[in-house]
Amino acid sequence: MLKQPIILALFFYTTCMLGQLNPQSKKITEKFFPDADFIEDITPALQKKKGFTDYEELTSYLEMLVAQHPEKIQLSYIGESQKGKQIPMVRLTNTNSNEKLKVWIQGGLHGDEPASTEGVLYLLNKLLNDSKYTYLLDSLDLAVIPMANIDGYLKQDRYAANGLDLNRDQTKLMASETLVIKKAFTDFNPELGLDFHEYRPYRKDFVRMSSFGITSAYDAMFLYSGNLNVPENLRTLTNTLFVENARKVLENNGLRQHDYITTQTYGGQIHFNQGSNNARSSATNYALNNMISTLFEIRGVGIGRTSFKRRINVTFLIAINYLETAYNNIALVKEEIAKANSLNNDAIVTSSKTIYTSSIQTIDLDTNDLIDLEITIRDALQSKPELVRKRPKAYVIDKNQAEIIEKLKILGITIESLSEDTELEVESFTVSEYQRDSEKYEKMNLQTVETVLNSEKLSFPQGTFKIPMNQKRANLIIELLEPEAPNSFVSFGVLETEKLDTLPIYRLLN
Repeated sequence: MLKQPIILALFFYTTCMLGQLNPQSKKITEKFFPDADFIEDITPALQKKKGFTDYEELTSYLEMLVAQHPEKIQLSYIGESQKGKQIPMVRLTNTNSNEKLKVWIQGGLHGDEPASTEGVLYLLNKLLNDSKYTYLLDSLDLAVIPMANIDGYLKQDRYAANGLDLNRDQTKLMASETLVIKKAFTDFNPELGLDFHEYRPYRKDFVRMSSFGITSAYDAMFLYSGNLNVPENLRTLTNTLFVENARKVLENNGLRQHDYITTQTYGGQIHFNQGSNNARSSATNYALNNMISTLFEIRGVGIGRTSFKRRINVTFLIAINYLETAYNNIALVKEEIAKANSLNNDAIVTSSKTIYTSSIQTIDLDTNDLIDLEITIRDALQSKPELVRKRPKAYVIDKNQAEIIEKLKILGITIESLSEDTELEVESFTVSEYQRDSEKYEKMNLQTVETVLNSEKLSFPQGTFKIPMNQKRANLIIELLEPEAPNSFVSFGVLETEKLDTLPIYRLLN
C-alpha cells in the first residue's frame, strides 16, 4: 500500500531538485517570481545566455572597474584557493576627510549560489557608475569579496575543494580560503558585515507538507544573531534598524521576506529553526566581533538561471538599503559599538531556543496558491541562557598549544605571553563527562563535554599565553575557549580531550 506514495514522493523530490525541469516550478515562477527585466546587463553572467561568471570574467570585470575608477577602487589578491586561484578583494571609497564607516561585503561563500556573486558585482558597478548611489562612498569604506569560494563556484558546488562548507568553518579554521578571508576581515576590522547567500526553495522534507508538498514563497530571508554573547544593544539595532529598513524596501517592491528559517527533524517531526546563535557561521561569528552583521538568503539554489535577474535585484535592493541605512546612521552605529565594547557581561556558555507554534506563507504545489502553513518554530532569536559563568579577566593557555594560538591570531584576537614564571590563581577545567562522535562532521569528530571548575594556585612558566578579555573580540573568545560552548575548540575536536583530563585552558578571574 505504501509503494505508490513512496514512488510519488521520490519522483516529486527528483523533479523539485531539478528545479526548472519541474512543470509545476514553471507555473510557480510565472505566477510568483517573474524576472526583473529592468536589471541592466552590466555584469559578466548577464551578458551571456548560459552559465555564470567564470574566474577569468570575474578578474577582467574587476580590473575594468579599477581602470575606469582608479581613484575610487583598489583591487588586491588576498591569497589562494585550494586549487591555486587568487582570491580577489576590492576596496571602494571616495577620497575625502569624512569619518568613514567600514563595511564588509561577501558573496559566493557557497559555490552553488551564483546570484550572490552576481548581485555583488552588480552592486559594485552601481556604486561606481550610478549617480543615485555614488554618494554612499563619501562616508563608507567598503571591502568586498565577490567570490569567496572560487573552486566551488567554478563547478557550481556548495563546498570547497576539500569538501568543507566554508560557512561552517568560521571557528575551526580548516580551509585555506577561510584563513585568508578571515585574516583580511580582521585586518579590515569592519563595523558592518553583509554576507550574501541563496537558499534551496524545493526541499526533500517539503514533500511531507500540505496535501502534495510546498515550496518556499520568500524572495529573501534575513539571518542575524540571537547569540546571547552578542551585546543586546547590537542585536536590537540590527533587527529594528537595518533589517527592518530592508524588510520595508522589499515589501514596497512587491517582494516577500521573512526571518531565516530552515527545517530540521526532531523526534520524527519537522520543525523550523529560526535565526542564528551559531558561531561556526558568519552571521553570528561576525556579530561576536561587536559589529552589525546579517547574512541574506535569496531564493535560488537548484533552479539554475530561473528568475536570475530577480535574484540579483533582491540582492542589490538589500545591499543598497543597508548601505543607505549605514550612511544615515554612522554616529549611531559607532556609538552603539563603543557601548558594546565597554560591557562586561557574564559568559553565556550554552543556551536554548524558544519553541512555539506559528505560521508562515508557503506556496502549495497542488493548488499553486499562497497558503498559511502552521509550523513549529525553534527560535534562536529568543534564546534563553542555560550554562552561565562569570566572565574572566583573561584566559590562560599552556605554551604548547600553538595550533589554538595561531587560530586565535587569525581571528584577530590579541594575545599576550608571560614574561617570567608566574604563580596565578585560576579556575581549571576538569572533564567530568565526555562523548566523542564516531562519525565526522566537517572532517572533525565532535566532542561533547561537561567540566568541573576547580579554583587553585598554579605556577605557569615564561611564555605561557594570556588572552585578555578587555578587547573588542572578547565575546568571540568565550565561544572558542569555554569547552561546553557548541563551537569551541574542544567541541569541534580541534583540542582533543578525554574524560578526567584537565584542559590546557584556564580562567583568570582576578
